[in-house]
Amino acid sequence: MGPELSGGIAIASLLILLGFGVPIVWAMSLVAAAGMWIGVGWTFVFTTFQTLPMATVSSYSLVVIPMFLLMGGFCHRADIIAGLYSAAHRFTSRTRGNLLVATVLASAGFAAASGSSLAASSVFTRIALPQMLKFGYSPGVAAGCIAAAGTLAAIIPPSIAMVIIASLTNQSAGTLLIAGIVPGLLTAGVYIVGIKLFLLRFPHWAPDADERFTWREKLLGLRSLWSVLLLGGFIMGGIYSGWFSPSAAGAVGAFGALLIGLAMRKLGVGAIRDCLVESAHSTIRLFAIIVAGLLFSRYLVISGFIGAINGAMKDLGVGPVELIAFMIVLYLVLGMFVDSLSLLVITLPTFYPIATTMGLDPVWFSIIAVKLVEIAAITPPVGLNLFAVMGATDQVKSTELFRGVLPFVLLETVTLGLLLAFPGLTTWLPGNM
Repeated sequence: MGPELSGGIAIASLLILLGFGVPIVWAMSLVAAAGMWIGVGWTFVFTTFQTLPMATVSSYSLVVIPMFLLMGGFCHRADIIAGLYSAAHRFTSRTRGNLLVATVLASAGFAAASGSSLAASSVFTRIALPQMLKFGYSPGVAAGCIAAAGTLAAIIPPSIAMVIIASLTNQSAGTLLIAGIVPGLLTAGVYIVGIKLFLLRFPHWAPDADERFTWREKLLGLRSLWSVLLLGGFIMGGIYSGWFSPSAAGAVGAFGALLIGLAMRKLGVGAIRDCLVESAHSTIRLFAIIVAGLLFSRYLVISGFIGAINGAMKDLGVGPVELIAFMIVLYLVLGMFVDSLSLLVITLPTFYPIATTMGLDPVWFSIIAVKLVEIAAITPPVGLNLFAVMGATDQVKSTELFRGVLPFVLLETVTLGLLLAFPGLTTWLPGNM
């Protein structure tokens, strides 16, 4: 059996198992074990399954994942997120669609304290959606805005996805985190401009603003921003300047969030215990996916599949443009079946070596991959961010949400086009670290 056929059978088997509802961790591990057994033998299977998981989860670079999760938990329990939304709401008042803009701004702020787009979508569904429905916003557009703005948490640092990509591709986590700043802010900016333009054509999406806040009230609302600005600025500034590594930055952020929560008297013993338990459970799930993905990629390497595909693409004259175009189609399709993290773990071991061989910038390619999986996360009918919104409310029908999120999918393609056309938007900031 040739490497192309063996690798193709492995990928097809994985997709079939996922189609039958087998959890992604078990599916990747079973396919990897079976492939290694058939191709190399049981001794190699036992050795790999004994050594690789321990070597992965004991990696110091991955300690940032539980720390970022813990920081996000402390910020949520301390009601910092509600304060962000309130401040954004006050400063965007007196304009049509101000709550949509406020949701984007607050989600960008929340992204500086959380690396999970699903968590962001769920949190803001509970905070922002009732307010928008109260003032007569289109339910589908309101929910679609929340789902789309949630993707900012995956690209604006601290981003768990970036750390995992760094682990899978042996890149600097700090470089990837810094690289996400400009694309993340660009995404938020495109959302805001796009919302304003869409409202000119579809004014029924949002009513005229009837809330008024004095400048004193607006300035008082800024008091809730100091904690996120302090945390995000110190963490990113420390990484950018080299004061501490990304792994240490996670611990600094978690400890800082804890101190802020205690100072605000929002974190008690019970809340701290719940945050620790939740972050531990989430860390276990993420590490299991990472280990399973590395086992699957190990099989693709030893089977010769990646080398064979790379050689075939060279023979066929496939270039960077064709590779990115194929990735766009593949990610949109696979994004209907698996979550963003699993999609990265499944695909990057194949695409990353090919992309670097073609001369594509590794940092730029990684950001494009994150952007693609986040577009897939809000693409109907099975985008996972959409499910996060629907799971957090029963006030919006699925058909309304699917229609309402389509304008934001269009805006995401605009951002993707800008990042593809101008790689310097991604590479300039990390290049000056």
